[in-house]
Amino acid sequence: MSEEYILKMEKITKTFPGVLALDGVSLYVRPGTVHALMGENGAGKSTLMKCLFGIYLLDSGKIIFKGKEVKFRDAKDALEAGISMIHQELLNVPQRTVAQNIWLGREPLQKNNRIPLIDKKKMLADTVQLFTQLGIEHIAPHTPMKALSIAEQQLCEIAKAVSYNASVVVMDEPTSSLSEREVAHLFKIVNDLRAKGVAIIFISHRMNEVFQIADEITVMRDGTKAGTYNARDLNEDALINLMIGRVTKQRFPLLEVMPGKVCLRVQHLTSENPASFKDVSFDLRKSEILGLGGLVGAQRTELVESLFGLRKIKSGRIEINGKEISIRSPHDAIKNRIGLITEDRRGSGIFPLLSITTNTAIAGIERYLNKLHLINHKKLADKAADINKQLKTKMPSMQTAIKNLSGGNQQKVIVGRYLMISPDILIMDEPTRGIDVGAKYEIYMIMAELIKAGKSIIMVSSEMPELLGMSTRVAILCDGKLTGILDKKDATQSAVMRLATQFS
Repeated sequence: MSEEYILKMEKITKTFPGVLALDGVSLYVRPGTVHALMGENGAGKSTLMKCLFGIYLLDSGKIIFKGKEVKFRDAKDALEAGISMIHQELLNVPQRTVAQNIWLGREPLQKNNRIPLIDKKKMLADTVQLFTQLGIEHIAPHTPMKALSIAEQQLCEIAKAVSYNASVVVMDEPTSSLSEREVAHLFKIVNDLRAKGVAIIFISHRMNEVFQIADEITVMRDGTKAGTYNARDLNEDALINLMIGRVTKQRFPLLEVMPGKVCLRVQHLTSENPASFKDVSFDLRKSEILGLGGLVGAQRTELVESLFGLRKIKSGRIEINGKEISIRSPHDAIKNRIGLITEDRRGSGIFPLLSITTNTAIAGIERYLNKLHLINHKKLADKAADINKQLKTKMPSMQTAIKNLSGGNQQKVIVGRYLMISPDILIMDEPTRGIDVGAKYEIYMIMAELIKAGKSIIMVSSEMPELLGMSTRVAILCDGKLTGILDKKDATQSAVMRLATQFS
């Protein structure tokens, strides 16, 4: 290999207890290019990047950066050398401000002061300058991180990675929470970095984005490298076949079940938060997937979290099977056979230190109590294992801590959590966020089986193909208001976008 490569990762091997995560994987990245890293969940993409970034130590292999072999002991070493990373899961400190998160661990200090004190004015000014450079001035530096939406937090993570002025920037699912407009904004940033000679390693499950931005594509499969290709030499079908090792013909299952009678009726629902949704009315029918679309900030998540009792409602009426109900907490929702798969897998979905069995069963433990109100652990564990087998969750064992699974496999466990309690209504907020194409189809098949069994689904999705391909009808929110509901035959991309941009 010549020195045209700014980064060489050669024959990288990494094992975890019971798992060979990387088996002699090599990756070569040129400066001033976008190198996409593709593969199914569990293929080893994030593990390879964590080896690069010093989070994991290599079992064998070597990393050559700018012509010299490097051995990063931790992320600090990698950052100081000129490699930064946007992680798949948000790693911010929610209680601190945006500016404090951006400069965490490298805060500017006041000059001419014997006591090392943080120069807060400079930190704010540097944040404003950085955000102006990146075109994200709408986020105020003094805002607590927890007050931002997931998409805004993601933009802050992107800004933080750029702020290191690194020669290589790893972007692990950077667009998973972003709207199309924000993705276009990110790609402008990527193109600016590429023009300056920065190498971008880009991980995404969104095929259209990869072909829009990538120069080269390396495909991984089951911890090995399947090959590296020029992006222009592949198309979506060829890339999918390389990723999963077989030919695929269908992206979405056929939804052949006809919706039945109304099972959920929402009338004039208004949030207690005046900046959130207002006067929203819709029906959900038995054996229906009602898609909920809209741009980031449309208040889709806020609406469905209110239906699950996570947010307070100022006014309105909720009926199930014609009977008015009151939902003040998730316990009330579960009692009324409503389940919610949350948008933020890491923040509000998984219990990272607990086992896959516990994470799967935790919403329905009451169902596995014996006459003495003690948990029937065997029955519970057997049911959890059956569901994860059905979902094809990749794992060493059911006792593995869920934090050790890939993001997509964590998502499967969360889906399994609500299959354990068999809800009549399942709300799925971005159900395939960060999941590869093979795993997506498996979850789509589970959704199809659920509606075939008479269940009903509300699906929030920012991915237009998913929204159109999996919905019986599509309801669109804009600025907290329901702007329209489209039948499947009328739900086109242009029709959805028209409704999604009808700001008052």
